[in-house]
Order: sequence, then C-alpha cells, then structure tokens
Amino acid sequence: MNLIMSDIYLNDIIPEKKPYNYNIIKKGNRMTKKPVETAKQRSNIYGLLALIYRAEINKELLKNIKDPGFLDVLSEMGAVLEDDFLDKSDEDLIEDLAVEYTKLFLGPGKHISPHESIHHERDDGDWGQFWGKSTVEIKKFIETAGLEYKDDFTGLPDHISVELEFMQRASAREAQAREEGNNEELLYCLKMEKKFIEEHLLKWVPVFCDKIISDAELSFYREIAKVTKHFMKFEEEEIIEYISEAEKAVK
Repeated sequence: MNLIMSDIYLNDIIPEKKPYNYNIIKKGNRMTKKPVETAKQRSNIYGLLALIYRAEINKELLKNIKDPGFLDVLSEMGAVLEDDFLDKSDEDLIEDLAVEYTKLFLGPGKHISPHESIHHERDDGDWGQFWGKSTVEIKKFIETAGLEYKDDFTGLPDHISVELEFMQRASAREAQAREEGNNEELLYCLKMEKKFIEEHLLKWVPVFCDKIISDAELSFYREIAKVTKHFMKFEEEEIIEYISEAEKAVK
C-alpha cells in the first residue's frame, strides 16, 4: 500500500493560507481527544521545522515563525527567544539569521552538516561521510512509501529537511486516513512513521540538535534545536500509543 502524495522537494509545505495549529505538544493535551486534529498538528510542526532547516529564513517563513501559536509552543517547551530575535526589525533579523544559517550548516569553514549519514553512528562503521548507507536507506524508504523526488532536486536524500518533510507528508496522510475512517491504511501509516522515527530520526537528530545548541550564536537556532529535540522525544513516546489505539480499531 503506497501513500498518495505529491513530489517531494520542500517547496510547498506551508498550507494554503491556513493557520498552523501547534496545540498537540502543549502540556496536558492528549491524542485521544481529537486524533484527526492531532495528526494535522504534528504534520504542521514537521512542515515548519523542515522549512526552517531547509534554507535561510525568508520573509514569508519568518511570518509563520512569529505566529503566536508557534511562539507559544516554543515557550511551552522551555525555549526562550532573546532580544536578538524579539527586538529586531524583520529586515535586520532575516539578514542576521542568514549569516547564522550559513555559519552553522553550510560553511565554508567548520560547520554542522545537516545530513543523517554524517551523524548516524552505525555498527558497520559506514557513517561520517556523504552518501553512506544511511543515505541509500533513506532514499529507498521514501521511494517505497510512494513518493518521488522532483527532477530539479539536487540535494541529498538524507538532509534533515527532506526527512522532516517526509514525516510531514506521512502524518498528513495519516490524518486523511483518519478522516476517511480507513483503519487499515491508518495503521499502515502509523507503523511506517514509527519505523522511520526509530530507525532514522532518533538515530541522529538529537545529536545534531545538541551540536546546534552548543555552536549557535543567536537564540533562534539554538531554541529551534531544543524544540526539535523535544519534539523527537514526544514522537518517540506517543507513536506507540497511536499504534495501540489503531490496532484496536482494526480488530
């Protein structure tokens, strides 16, 4: 069973003039109250994080980041944005964040590569370089799920923004299955999400985030890394409950 999704490249993650909803990771919220809405909220978070890690912040993305709902999520998870983000004009902030993004993720000097194959410490020793086994596995995983890369995609399949977009689309398809009452496809989506989270995201994203937290000069990328790490932990814990409830519905 393949997911019915559009081409992957990260150009069209922002919903069409629909506000983000991030309430799922606020304290006390439970998936069992509104499972469809929960899946959509998770998809929104994955989508926005994918955009943040994909490239330098632009004006449209900054507007979404400054959405009160997302800022509230940052606060709920203990993130603290400082004056270097809160008190600057959008124009100056975009310039400062572009410089920070380049230093952190692009180089040319020492930087933190945003690719799984660099950080995912494998038992076979095939890691620490581009196009390692993790890269190949990610490419196969995404293609097996029924997605294709756009013809003009020139990046590596294991870039963090690609992996986060995959989860954005998978959780969006999960939400659709819930709305349609298709319990078999819902269970398929959830098990696929769990496999991807456990075999890939959790193997390297927390380490990647720790390096950002250590090296970032501006509060924005430091706090986003904290949010990302927190969200990975949330997903690790909650996906088990989602699957348990879906399995009951299938029986």
